[in-house]
Amino acid sequence: MTFLRNIFRFFIYSNLFIACCAILMLAQTSSMLLGSPASFTLLAFVGFATISSYSFHWYLTPVLPADNTDRARWLSRNRTAHVWLFILGTAGAGYYGFRLLEHWRWLLFAALITFLYSAPKIPHPWFRMLRRIAIGKTIFLAGVWMFVTTILPLGISGQEWQPVFTLFSISRFFLIYAICILFDYRDREHDITLGIRSLITWLNEKGIDRLFLASIIIFLISSICLYQYNQSITSVISILIPGLITALLYTHSKKSNSDILYYFILDGLMCLSSILYYLLTLNPPSL
Repeated sequence: MTFLRNIFRFFIYSNLFIACCAILMLAQTSSMLLGSPASFTLLAFVGFATISSYSFHWYLTPVLPADNTDRARWLSRNRTAHVWLFILGTAGAGYYGFRLLEHWRWLLFAALITFLYSAPKIPHPWFRMLRRIAIGKTIFLAGVWMFVTTILPLGISGQEWQPVFTLFSISRFFLIYAICILFDYRDREHDITLGIRSLITWLNEKGIDRLFLASIIIFLISSICLYQYNQSITSVISILIPGLITALLYTHSKKSNSDILYYFILDGLMCLSSILYYLLTLNPPSL
């Protein structure tokens, strides 16, 4: 059991799990909105790029004396693993990115906004300044995830933009944003100690509750409206379920510091709709 537990922890804390989430989310976008499977090259690029960016982010994340979580302890012992995963992820993203060179503008923009999220952690005065102005970092992170898993495959497809694309993008953004609010709430003291500002460190408890509720409401409305654009009821249900679970977990998550809750369950909720979509439509993703 100890061996299996260590394998599971490595899968989560090495960011391989979050990379799988990104791949599934992108695959769902292509299947639902474009009616065709995403190319293996694009899926591989996003998977490797996610490993690269998250390894870079976590390598630069300091472990404070007050950090007594399982992930903090794992990071202290395995920081070098993030170096090797960063090298592997960057090499893989570079290889598959080269094969997508005709779409370089899309890829370059995705790389730039991804880098900017972690930039405040770089120990250089130019980047440290970003900590003082990063009040919208939660919104920015949700936007990065929405762009990479939704707008990127839609843009690369070359299809004309449609209203259903906008609704799906809004739905995905506000689900991710609601989840990000919970992460930022948990990390408030850590961010304040490091001088990192965010909307969550600025708002009081009632303000955070209202922000979360507004995000869930917008998510629900935009998701339900997808039915008006020829999306099946099963597809809409698959999108709604993760948001409803997120809402049900809100109160518990605010009181918990469980790494499994945050890095497995809450992160997993981002791609749960993808899994449900393929299960309910009996249409597994094709590589």
